[in-house]
Amino acid sequence: MSQEMEYAPFENAPAGGNRGASGNDLGRLSDVPVELAVEIGRTRMTVGETLELRPGSIVVLNRMAGEPVDLLVNGTPIARGEVVVIDEEFGLRITDVLGDETAARPAGENGAAADVADAPGTV
Repeated sequence: MSQEMEYAPFENAPAGGNRGASGNDLGRLSDVPVELAVEIGRTRMTVGETLELRPGSIVVLNRMAGEPVDLLVNGTPIARGEVVVIDEEFGLRITDVLGDETAARPAGENGAAADVADAPGTV
């Protein structure tokens, strides 16, 4: 016997907050690890060109020096910033947090997310 059920997990969530009796506490996610990456640019190459890479080879990227770089969370761009050096380690100074309309846009559509995701192979 098959029984169909409809689920609406956030139907009873209180409007205007992320905490409520229905368990929608986003604080529960605070210990979930995510991968952050800083992407300075991308390029396209043929397989043959890639196989010719050697120590000392230069790969030209699609960004100009001084342009903001992208901060990605699990591969999705969420912010841009400038690379800094702190105690001999690289860091990122956030200059722009991408809005929902930009960060949530699927790769390949026109906009900020597209320049990051158009070309395969992060370098």
